[in-house]
Amino acid sequence: MVGLTEMPPSPSNGLGFSVLHQKVELDIDFATRSLQGRTEITINPHFKELKTIRLNCRQCTLKRLNFNGRVGTSKYHDLYSNVKIHETAGVHQHHMLRQKLDPYLRDPPEEELLVNLPKSVRIEELDPFLAEAQSALLPKPSGGSKRNSGDVAILAATPLSKPMEEQGARFTPVTLTVEYTIDTIRDGLHFVGWEEGDRRYLHAYSRNSLFPGAACCLFPCVDDLSSRCTWELSIKCPRTLGDAIKRTRSRKPVSQVNGVNGVLTNGLVNGVNGDHDESMEKDDQLSGYSQEDQALDMAVICSGDLTDEILDPLDSTKKTVSFVCTTAVSAQHIGFAIGPFEHVDLSEFRETDEDEKLGQNAVRVHGFCLPNRAEEVGNTCLPMAKAIDYFTLTYGSYPFSSYKMCFVHDLVQDISDTASLSICSDRLLFPEDIIDTLDTVTRQLVHSLAAQWVGINIIPKEPTDTWVVIGIAYFITDMFMKKLCGNNEYRFRQKKQAELVCELDVARPSLFAMGSLLPLDPSELDFMALKAPLVLFILDRRLAKASGSSGLSRIISRLFLNAKVGDLPNSALTTAFFIKTCEKLGHTKLDVFFQQWVQGAGAPRFLVTQRFNKKKLVVEMLIKQVQGDQSLNRDLEVDTFMRDVKEEVHSVYAGPIQPVFTGPMTIRIHEADGTPYEHIVEIKDASTKFEIPYNTKYKRLKRSRRQKERAAAVAGIDIAADTHDDVLLYCLGDVLQAEDEVAEWRLTDWTKEDEDRMNQESYEWIRMDADFEWIAKMAINMPGYMYLSQLQQDRDVVAQYESIQYIAAQKEQPLISTILIRTIMDRRYFHGIRTAAIQALTKNAKDELDWIGLFHLEKAFQELFCIPNSPMTRLNDFSDRTAYYIQCAIPRAMARIRDHHGRAPMRVKRFLLDKLKFNDNTNNEFSDCYYVSTLMAAIAESLVAPQKQGDYLLGFDDEEVEGEVFLRQALDEIDRYRRMDEWISSYQNLYSTTALDCSQRLAKAKVIPTEITDYIRYARDGTYDPLRIKSFACLVHLGLLKNDTILQYFLFVLRSDPSPYVRDCMLHLFGKALALFAFGEREADAPAQEQDGLIIEQETSTNTRQAELARTQTVPGALAALKEDLAENGILQGALWQAVNSPEIGLFEMRELLDICSLLYKPNTSLIVKLKYPRYWGAEHIGNGKLRFHWTDIRTTPMPKVQIPRPPPAIKQDDSASSTAERPKIIFKSKKPPPHQTPQVQAVQQPLLPLPSPVEGKPKMTIKLKLPKGAGSS
Repeated sequence: MVGLTEMPPSPSNGLGFSVLHQKVELDIDFATRSLQGRTEITINPHFKELKTIRLNCRQCTLKRLNFNGRVGTSKYHDLYSNVKIHETAGVHQHHMLRQKLDPYLRDPPEEELLVNLPKSVRIEELDPFLAEAQSALLPKPSGGSKRNSGDVAILAATPLSKPMEEQGARFTPVTLTVEYTIDTIRDGLHFVGWEEGDRRYLHAYSRNSLFPGAACCLFPCVDDLSSRCTWELSIKCPRTLGDAIKRTRSRKPVSQVNGVNGVLTNGLVNGVNGDHDESMEKDDQLSGYSQEDQALDMAVICSGDLTDEILDPLDSTKKTVSFVCTTAVSAQHIGFAIGPFEHVDLSEFRETDEDEKLGQNAVRVHGFCLPNRAEEVGNTCLPMAKAIDYFTLTYGSYPFSSYKMCFVHDLVQDISDTASLSICSDRLLFPEDIIDTLDTVTRQLVHSLAAQWVGINIIPKEPTDTWVVIGIAYFITDMFMKKLCGNNEYRFRQKKQAELVCELDVARPSLFAMGSLLPLDPSELDFMALKAPLVLFILDRRLAKASGSSGLSRIISRLFLNAKVGDLPNSALTTAFFIKTCEKLGHTKLDVFFQQWVQGAGAPRFLVTQRFNKKKLVVEMLIKQVQGDQSLNRDLEVDTFMRDVKEEVHSVYAGPIQPVFTGPMTIRIHEADGTPYEHIVEIKDASTKFEIPYNTKYKRLKRSRRQKERAAAVAGIDIAADTHDDVLLYCLGDVLQAEDEVAEWRLTDWTKEDEDRMNQESYEWIRMDADFEWIAKMAINMPGYMYLSQLQQDRDVVAQYESIQYIAAQKEQPLISTILIRTIMDRRYFHGIRTAAIQALTKNAKDELDWIGLFHLEKAFQELFCIPNSPMTRLNDFSDRTAYYIQCAIPRAMARIRDHHGRAPMRVKRFLLDKLKFNDNTNNEFSDCYYVSTLMAAIAESLVAPQKQGDYLLGFDDEEVEGEVFLRQALDEIDRYRRMDEWISSYQNLYSTTALDCSQRLAKAKVIPTEITDYIRYARDGTYDPLRIKSFACLVHLGLLKNDTILQYFLFVLRSDPSPYVRDCMLHLFGKALALFAFGEREADAPAQEQDGLIIEQETSTNTRQAELARTQTVPGALAALKEDLAENGILQGALWQAVNSPEIGLFEMRELLDICSLLYKPNTSLIVKLKYPRYWGAEHIGNGKLRFHWTDIRTTPMPKVQIPRPPPAIKQDDSASSTAERPKIIFKSKKPPPHQTPQVQAVQQPLLPLPSPVEGKPKMTIKLKLPKGAGSS
């Protein structure tokens, strides 16, 4: 409407009011997938002259609206009706549709509903110190909306700087009541199980989002994160599952009642009050539910506390469940779910001592799931009671009275966080015999709990402050995981995450700036969730060292306390307030730290050189920062292509590379006596040079002593008395030392030269950043034997991992293989170190080294998991998780071994196939589906060989035959597990998913032909969603979307599938498909030509190579290639525009599709105007002087021009005749003119016309006609 569309977008206008309390009543109809709603909004005006209330309200039909019982006028336009253009528009008019969409994608979005206060409703000013003003604040608000931060003159007089609790109500509150209906729900609420043939239990849940635009799809509100109030919610729904089914089935057209796949099931009738009829019985049979299922109660799980549950007095098949949320939260944090959920009391898993310690303060934890999954919920959510107790004791009281977790189908994200309720995807559930997903799922669930403290109770004030909230939530999550899993697991994970940040944080925006970019692409939030907790981790390390306090935990506790007592306005946290609190409690200045790690981007890279000065007895060190030397040219990746494109289109660029990162660094030198000496160095410049004094007087322990110990151990001689002055340094990796073990395992020791060089060293090793205070890459010029000492003697898992990384990067040799196999076989090492050593061992599996790495991997697997002196694997026993990880890691590593032709040795292939064939999980209490999946993937990887091989086709005939036989055997074994999965489903159909992935990899490597039917059969509706998504992913990676038919079906599923999870996955896959189109086929894959024994490689022209580099390394080049390949594809144009206009997709899905249209097609501001073809008028004489006029056929050609006949030629006249008298002349003469006037004679040359009869009583006029000669002749 005009009042809305012309509203200026600037948020400085402000709303002029805040919401004190909101009451929402919803009547959910499962039959029509619609709802009726009523809401009462208690509004606190900020100035007396407030005339208009602006609210967010989408997809609603307003029925009634009033202020304090008085009707008010309103202006409302529905978003989904507005974002439409002419039906003749196409993909080239995408910008016109996007312009209509943009106002609703802002944060905060444009309001759709404007309500004018009636003149009879007056806003009176109150004395804030009177009891009336104080009572007006019950329930008390937490503050105003961030849209109230404007500086309008009227608002300037209102003291908004203080929270409302302090200033009191200055004006009389008003209550706005809105009644509405929603007939077509596209966003905000999702129904599951309503389609014909869908055997899932019927349920529904709210679709909450991190961004505004979801809550206003269910009820009118101020859909702004900073607008927070208390809530009352009443939800009316069917009483039982049978009631919902009967209503759904009875309202379906007769054409839809055809049973499931044409077969009627033997469902039992569960009538209401004993009333049955034939149609109801048929509907019940069609539902496919048993009588017990239909009797299941429909539970309502909602944010807040349950107050009552009553039956509808007018309809016994319905009930109303009411909730109240006394903690002020925003509208987007109100969520609910309705369905036949089973309740699992997770508080029962609380340990007894914790229960006694907390007493009445123990928070109740509830789990809800669909029928028959209660055991999985109990197993998956086992640590949640322990987690909430840890957070309560460590950081402060829980902001709500209880915590609920509800598991549903089709949820897009894994977890949706709302107030006191986490709506979780059932994809996270796993039974007790699954151990692979334990750590990752537990961390996700614990983070959803942490978000109740910070993320829902405490919110960011501005988008740029989002990093603080996300960082704190994940930081306290990791602290609990440290308590749950141990310090080694915690530090190892932090090290791996730090490496990932160093790899990804190249040409990226800063954490501070990234907060405004979160709606751009989901990967922006993923990167923030990766880096922000790591920044807080190193901040915690520095604070703990600088102040000697408990570090960041104390600061977080203070923040939670400030939010609870009201010292944090509106519970909105800012970066500045967080820095101030850290400096105040940490007793140190941190402005430089936050400037570099939060407001700056990138990560440092250190190059360290060290040398021992014997004359001065010091260690001379030079630390250089070389992050500015790294090349920014990198190949575009398929997974991040759409994010790179969006950042390019929206002009999102990284800031300049920081040449210097400053701060303290701890250097630990392990000297000859085994004592570590720590030195703290302040890094201030790009190049820092310093000297570290040497302390010990002992010489370094000689390696020959170790040889003496080995010999003495074999001979049984005690040499301790002779070597009491020596210092024993060895701790780990000292296995396989006996002479027979050395010979059996083909181990190698240091050479004489290496021993002499080691004896000359004055210290064992140097450890940079020993306290993990930096997110950086570190390279130091230590010799390999120092890294070995660090691996064997340093108990820190991070130091051990750094040693493995260095050893893995060195040139392959038998000594390195020896070091790695001893690390693998020493059970005292952390499992992450052992698996890293396994992966590093593949590099030493070379023909030049007599396959020593392969031998050690086989030997290790045989020693750990096979029957003694036999290659036959023992029965699986996964009770030891560390051993299980090793058992999975060895096949993965062996699959990457290649000979000099780039092919896996047949020895490796046979090993992997035998392990899959003879796998026996009979007596194992845990499932082996992930282990079998690992073996299947390893076999597929071993079969993949490079396509460009000059001698591949010239192999021996015997090798070719053997390879073909093995290929058939391997494919049969993989297919056997796939077929097994069809009869006895594995966990989440893991066998079928892995089989599809193996087939796709082999087909892409051209090992097997591409069979489209192998993937299409799993892409049909009704297939398990992750398996179905995997089939579409295979089609994308194989480039089969070039087939127009498959492309049409792909986009049809994208726009019409009822599951938002499937649509979201399809949208991401479509982005990957566009990336593959943009990158094109690699010309390097073309085989070389051979002539006369010479291999001739075709060199491409410079322009071609530049174009190839442009499309693979630059976004503009990739987009240009993409447009060239796809812009003229008419099939894609039609299918893509149909997807944009689909009634199934939501607002954000439409935005993503319009972004894709903008990449492919040039905007054209024009529309095709449709005009109907004209018709003839026909006339028919039907008698008695009557004519019938009617339309004739459509005329598609223009009518011929009417040819007016020319007048007949003039007849020659006599000379005396006037030449101009060719037509009759009419001469009007007045009768008896007055004598003084001469009558005027007017001649009109026109055809003769009938004249009216003279009128009596008026002057008469005589008309004389003069015809030219011959005019009357015929």
